[in-house]
Amino acid sequence: MRRTSAGVLAVLALLGAGGGFLLDHLLTAGGRSTFTPSLFLPVLLLLIAAAALGVAWPVRRSVRSGIRIDPFRALRAATLARASSLLGAIMAGFGAGLLVFLLSRPVDPQVGSTVAMLALIGSAIILVIAALVAEQFCTLPKDPDDSEPRDRAPEPGGGH
Repeated sequence: MRRTSAGVLAVLALLGAGGGFLLDHLLTAGGRSTFTPSLFLPVLLLLIAAAALGVAWPVRRSVRSGIRIDPFRALRAATLARASSLLGAIMAGFGAGLLVFLLSRPVDPQVGSTVAMLALIGSAIILVIAALVAEQFCTLPKDPDDSEPRDRAPEPGGGH
């Protein structure tokens, strides 16, 4: 499993920002108030970050101590870490899009809305960082039994 790339995270953040900006634009064009995320959402993102690190920590501990761990447990921890980093990038972009729309309006935004969006962006960035660290924790050393032989015989018929 390859690690999550910064490019994928950046693209997801940009798509999330566009979605957040578009959502607020459509809401205000329809005569409704702008979307303000709940203050529970940043807390939930921080709990997900803690869970990703908590699930990945035993994998890191087993790698450092040399004790063999179930590879499926490591895969589950790595999958949670990857999903968390993708979610964090989307939510950071979404919050940034909401904030940019809010700040681009001629009316001064309410302090509560701005704080909620800044908390969302900050907790989403923390989630991305924690998830990338958890993904690093789940890197297992190569198993000597799984390695392919270095000297391969050429295939019959000159195959590539």
